[in-house]
Parts: sequence; structure tokens; C-alpha cells
Amino acid sequence: MAFKKQYLKSKDVCKVTFKLSKTEASEAEKVNLVGDFNDWERESLPMKKLKNGDFTATVNLTKDTSYQFRYLLDNEKWENDWQADAYEKSPVSLEENSVVKV
Repeated sequence: MAFKKQYLKSKDVCKVTFKLSKTEASEAEKVNLVGDFNDWERESLPMKKLKNGDFTATVNLTKDTSYQFRYLLDNEKWENDWQADAYEKSPVSLEENSVVKV
């Protein structure tokens, strides 16, 4: 798991590409990126499955902001990004959410 940040000079946004490896996806057929940036809507950000089995999605996020997020595998299992910038306790469960700071 990882993400790549690309700051745009012409706008106050950062293009963040999230990536979940085939191993980390544990044979999931479908992965959605869910977080503050999409109001935790489970279906609004499906990740693209690559030929090698990895999943990826790119989102434009406002700079100087932190966002909580998680990966949803096959609409059943939640997974964190263990290379995230930070982790915060979820307001709705006992688990932690991954955090990306842009």
C-alpha cells in the first residue's frame, strides 16, 4: 500500500494516486477507496484493477488538509494503508483510519 502525491503549481490541489498491491488486496475482485474526500460513500471511488493484480485510483485533494480514508475490499472487508502519513481513531468504530496529509 502506498500513495504518491503530485502538487500542481497552477491549482491549490494535490493529485494523490492511491495504490493497493495484489498481495494486500488479498485476492479481492473489487476495491473501493472510501474517505472524507467522498463523504465515505462506498461506491463512489472504485479503484482500477491493473493487469498485475494491483489496484489504483487518483484523486485531486485540496492542499493543506488531512483526509481520513480506508480501502473497502469486495464490499466486505476494510483495510488500512499501513504506509499512511498518520492514523486516527474512527468516529464510528473501534478501529483506526489511515490519514493522508496534503
